Amino acid sequence: GVYLLIRFNMMLVDMLFLKFLLLLSGLTMFMAGISANYEFDLKKIIALSTLSQLGLMMSILSMGLSDLAFFHLLTHAMFKALLFMCAGVIIHMMNDIQDIRYMGGISMYIPLTSLCLNISNLALCGIPFLAGFYSKDLILEMVSMSNLNLMIFFLYYISTGLTMYYTIRMLMYLMINDFNLMSIYKLYDEDYVMLKSMFLLLFMSLIVGSFLMWMIFNYPYMIYLPINMKMMVLYVSFIGLLMGFMISNMQIYSLNKFFKTYNLSN
Repeated sequence: GVYLLIRFNMMLVDMLFLKFLLLLSGLTMFMAGISANYEFDLKKIIALSTLSQLGLMMSILSMGLSDLAFFHLLTHAMFKALLFMCAGVIIHMMNDIQDIRYMGGISMYIPLTSLCLNISNLALCGIPFLAGFYSKDLILEMVSMSNLNLMIFFLYYISTGLTMYYTIRMLMYLMINDFNLMSIYKLYDEDYVMLKSMFLLLFMSLIVGSFLMWMIFNYPYMIYLPINMKMMVLYVSFIGLLMGFMISNMQIYSLNKFFKTYNLSN
């Protein structure tokens, strides 16, 4: 659907529908980021983060920047395919358990899969000079230069912070916890058949941001912003990292402060 709208973007120019589409896709981005923070299913977290990125693509498309939407589609394809492959290996290793509360200490047993998972997660967060940084940072800077209202601006930036948030939460549950449920661990070795394609995707999700930025833009975007608004993406990412780290650091059995807002979120 996103690709179809990118192809037909000349027909959609200056329609009233695009204003509704901007609102709806911004809300999609925000709500998917919120719901991914409350999920305990590994595939569901990754699927909701995909939904959040699709909201980002549709909203930048409805602002009329279809080449940026295509750029983000391609860079997002690389690391999200890698992320789903790593999740599939982990679920298969856990004997088809998808609940992240059962996992933990994965990096001791399948280090190369965890490496791929972590790097693709960081590329999703928009860590500088990985693939996701180029597209997401360019999109958010074009949003900052546009003359849209403050609600759209805050939807974009809070959704970027939430991306960091659920990524750090997933990383804490998978890597840093001790392993739970030892009795039914069917600890396989690394899946060396899948690692071949995973390393190719890992290489692509490192270089494809700068490579595609060089390939598909005829002229560079002129971005003229004050220093605080240039650094705003890194600010919200750091705040999301801090929040995700502090909230995941509470033990699982403690009364989690996070669930006090669960009814509000529902």
